[in-house]
Amino acid sequence: MTEHSCDETSRKKVERPAPFLCRSAPTPGPFIFALPHSGRFYPQAMRSATHLSDHTLRLSEDAFVDKLFDHAPQNGATLLVATHARAYLDLNRDEMELDPSMFSPTLDEGLVHETHRVKAGLGIIPKLVAENVPIYTEKLPAREAFYRIGAVYKPYHDKLAALISARKKQFGYAALIDCHSMPSEQKTGRHQGPDIVLGDNWGSACSRDLTSIAEELLIRTGFRVRRNVPYSGGFTTQHYGNPNQGRHALQIEINRAIYMNENKIEPLPEFEEIREKLQWFSQNLISRFIDMQKGHVKAALPRAAE
Repeated sequence: MTEHSCDETSRKKVERPAPFLCRSAPTPGPFIFALPHSGRFYPQAMRSATHLSDHTLRLSEDAFVDKLFDHAPQNGATLLVATHARAYLDLNRDEMELDPSMFSPTLDEGLVHETHRVKAGLGIIPKLVAENVPIYTEKLPAREAFYRIGAVYKPYHDKLAALISARKKQFGYAALIDCHSMPSEQKTGRHQGPDIVLGDNWGSACSRDLTSIAEELLIRTGFRVRRNVPYSGGFTTQHYGNPNQGRHALQIEINRAIYMNENKIEPLPEFEEIREKLQWFSQNLISRFIDMQKGHVKAALPRAAE
């Protein structure tokens, strides 16, 4: 995969990449692994509008999660990776989760969706990064909001929706794994809390079987796992997940402290071990859920008359 860091962007003009990278398995199955927050491209227009350093901007990235799951296609899943940075545009938000006060002229409040995330500065175009650090020194032109949505957000979600539709049509169901990382809970120099949080919107976004299989497999690899707290699932799982219609969406949040130095934004020596564990997890999650779905179909077939 072609990658761009904001260090590269600050040194020279970098050609804008496509909104996403998509890799399919030789024989694609019903699983899609999506990574909306692993992008590392910061457009020059954004960099010109902020006083923040490259390092500070990168603190909101799900850094290296794309590498943790780059094995998905060899396990039969399609891999969809966003290229643009989360600080530039958050793809795990509703299209109109915008803060009207960030723009000039001010956006019509009747056209935007001011959720609690927007009010916290974390809308589709984030106002803050890291620990409540403002990104922009001045208001952005109103046209910038709609440019980012049209150039990056819509192509990514159009592709994701098309993949889900195609897999459901072919297999009767689609399974979306939305992959993220989460800041660690630091205490006495050691991270606290779970290693991984599984978010299925309290059972409404996917089959409980999918969540249970995922939990069991992750525990077997040695991870500490929790369901739905504090991350029950964002826009992606809420929007695409509907198990009654054959669309399963499960969010995975990985504690950054187990695979990277959060301050330096560098992989730890344990990175490859974590990646191998997640490869085993993904492979078995896919195979077991597919087998379970086949069993459900077989059980539902009418028996021949005696």
